[in-house]
Amino acid sequence: MKRVVAAILSIVAVQGAVRLKDIVSIEGVRDNQLVGYGIVVGLNGTGDKRQTVFSAQSLTNMLVRMGVSVPATAILVRNTASVLVTANLPPYAQPGTRIDVTAAAIGDAQNLQGGLLVMTPLRAADGQVYAVAQGPVVTGGFVAGRGGNSQTVNHPTVGRMPEGAIVERAPPTVAPGDQIRLQLHRADFTTAARVVEVLNKQFAPAKDSARVARAENAGLVVVTVPSAYAQRRVEFIAEVEAATVDADTPAKVVVNERTGTIVVGRDVKIRPASILHGSLTVEIKTAVDVSQPAPLSGGTTTVTKQPTTSAKEDRAQAVSLKPGATVEDLVRALTAIGSTARDIIAILQNLRAAGALEAEIEVI
Repeated sequence: MKRVVAAILSIVAVQGAVRLKDIVSIEGVRDNQLVGYGIVVGLNGTGDKRQTVFSAQSLTNMLVRMGVSVPATAILVRNTASVLVTANLPPYAQPGTRIDVTAAAIGDAQNLQGGLLVMTPLRAADGQVYAVAQGPVVTGGFVAGRGGNSQTVNHPTVGRMPEGAIVERAPPTVAPGDQIRLQLHRADFTTAARVVEVLNKQFAPAKDSARVARAENAGLVVVTVPSAYAQRRVEFIAEVEAATVDADTPAKVVVNERTGTIVVGRDVKIRPASILHGSLTVEIKTAVDVSQPAPLSGGTTTVTKQPTTSAKEDRAQAVSLKPGATVEDLVRALTAIGSTARDIIAILQNLRAAGALEAEIEVI
């Protein structure tokens, strides 16, 4: 029997409840992206060259602010590199807290290893400065050797700075009010209805109690803060996030043809079907014969190619799926006939076309 090279992951776990904080986000409570332009110094001759004009200009401007006047055309410093610095400012970040930043070379610098980022303001989309970054740049790669005899590991022109920026201004985050708007990460009418049912059952158990939650659409649930939590909105949000709900998921089969990975969801239904699987292999080989003339005969060496063709067709194997077949039955059947990754992908597509596989096939 052939060796199965496909990796089949069958997700058939029993439905279980998940926390609301894992499937929803509170509207207005989000990260804010920051970006800045800075200079990394202290490189070992691996910085920007003269072709990167803005690096010399930036270094000149920085020196002028420090009281050193020098023309940009009169300096040639290869220990500096211009970088773009990016960071994510988390919600409710207070001034003085530290965040991680990433520095990436934008010129022709070869390596940021061992560099030091000079004070760089980080701005948001509104143009305001929310953080300032400074410190050593840690790269996940390195370059060893010179010229043609060198070795590069990973990507040395991008580096991280753990806690390399200090927050200077609090982000514009929406404060909890009388209503909380929950945004589902994956819009689904069934999941939204279950969220409303769970929250109303927990915070409005009595029949004459006012409903605290309602679904505006498949991706948004509006929750009204009960009067008992009017002065304790943070505690109320914590209890809402801790509530559990059985999130609904669509029946889907995800296929990655490059790696041969197939993930089958637990809600996939299989109707009765018969699978007839076989393969045809055509192999063409070329043998090279060299005819060498006798010594001093004046002849020439002759190379003769002798192609041979052979064809082999494996006997087709049949597998039948009976009513009530599960995902395990499908995986076991495909493994039993020795299917390869491409064979399994083709079989799944054929089952979908025949109407025997009630699931969406997504190829990534």
